[in-house]
Amino acid sequence: MAVERFQIQVSDEVLDDLQYRLNHIRWPDQLEDSAWKQGTELRYLQSLVAYWRDHFDWRAQEAKLNRFAQFRSTVDGIDVHFVHERGKGPNPLPIILTHGWPDSYLRYQKIIPFLTDPTAHGGDPEDAFDVIVPSLPGFGFSSRPDRGVNNFHASEMWAKLMTQELGYNKFAAAGGDMGSGVTRYLAANHPELLVGIHLTDIGIIRDLMTAQDPARLSEEELQYKKKAQEWLALEGGYISIQSTRPQTLAYGLSDSPAGLAGWLIDKFRAWSDCKGDLAQRFSEDELLTHIMIYWVTNTIGSTARMYYENSHSLPPLGRIEVPTAVALFPADILLPPKEWAVRNLNITRWNAMTRGGHFTALEEPELFVKDIREFYRSFRTIN
Repeated sequence: MAVERFQIQVSDEVLDDLQYRLNHIRWPDQLEDSAWKQGTELRYLQSLVAYWRDHFDWRAQEAKLNRFAQFRSTVDGIDVHFVHERGKGPNPLPIILTHGWPDSYLRYQKIIPFLTDPTAHGGDPEDAFDVIVPSLPGFGFSSRPDRGVNNFHASEMWAKLMTQELGYNKFAAAGGDMGSGVTRYLAANHPELLVGIHLTDIGIIRDLMTAQDPARLSEEELQYKKKAQEWLALEGGYISIQSTRPQTLAYGLSDSPAGLAGWLIDKFRAWSDCKGDLAQRFSEDELLTHIMIYWVTNTIGSTARMYYENSHSLPPLGRIEVPTAVALFPADILLPPKEWAVRNLNITRWNAMTRGGHFTALEEPELFVKDIREFYRSFRTIN
């Protein structure tokens, strides 16, 4: 299909089924005083689910999400859902923003107005962007692929979406989590399309993890390797499961809203700059809207499957020559060593933020927008 308008319209049947399940949850026990040590705390999750069951208003959230201009278009046989908001300025720069897991395109919902209409938010109209925020294949309102899709495949789809479907010849790209990987593959394989890329992480750097000769690594790289090994041992269980048995996991999480919430909430707490208290960073409505994107589309299985594909079928990624900005949020996972980044990417901006975690634009929208605006100013004449 060509590019078609899209509105979120979850059926009453899906919502009625969810309400029934929320009314009939069978809770496990939890060891006394174990708190969050063994995963999502029982009392917290029971409180969140009670709010979900009794007070959360999906229709109100659905209406808010539908204020964005949304579309779908078929790219490589997959129906891709995306927000496409036009910039209000003399020469808006197109930018594609790519999310990761366990979030969704909602990672960027707070910053879309700042980027498209800077004048309305205390900015310069010269900094306006056309903002494109797609849902990764198998995520949210994009269709679930009938084949394996990894970061490389998604990057090829984005190149076609931006050029063939939307008509842009040159554009900017940014991303975090899986979105960082997709953005880097896009830059590596289609440098002629990009003015520059903006990253908030560089993922888990596997070649440092597997380096056999410590003498070849700097002190910072050795520290990264040590921290990464410790983090994977303590926090990487989800990677092991989703990279090896995503189908087995999908049965329980597709059937139980409490199970799905428990699986996702654990990461929102561990990876955000919330200091152990989710309420410092996210409202219950925010968290539940994210969870609902997974529930109403039944996509927890297809999103987990992308971990499997990224672990088994990703092609090698060479040095990236496209100008690259890296904005590091202090509470994010495994901050990368600068030496490694400089060797492997054309780093032209390296900025350590003062606060914020893995969910970047969702946690600190104003800091994120400021960094995006400042990085891309020098590329405006290229477009």
